[in-house]
Amino acid sequence: QVQLVESGGGLVQAGGSLKISCTASGHRFSSYLLAWFRQAPEKEREFVVMTSWSGGPYYADSVKGRFTVSRDNVKNTVDLQMNSLKPEDTAVYYCAADIPPYSSDYYDWKNYDYWGQGTQVTVSS
Repeated sequence: QVQLVESGGGLVQAGGSLKISCTASGHRFSSYLLAWFRQAPEKEREFVVMTSWSGGPYYADSVKGRFTVSRDNVKNTVDLQMNSLKPEDTAVYYCAADIPPYSSDYYDWKNYDYWGQGTQVTVSS
């Protein structure tokens, strides 16, 4: 069983920065595919970034160049540094983990096995 807990969301003005974090339980953290997704009201859950041991990270085009993911396999954390935030980045951000056997399509939220409770990020214009 894997537990994921997000933290660090909040309210920020457009152009500002925010860092959100996810802390995971589990003895095999380094083997997890870890991703951030987000979901705005009345919209589909959207892929943001995925990080794994074998390559990447892989970013959605909408955040490339503005967001940076980092993971610490000792602390069992994955952080998302978000810069140059835009109002359209407003959403609940979720941390997700995929454990073996892995799915090939990391863009699809349905392929992830474990989810955090989410953290709200609001960007004001």
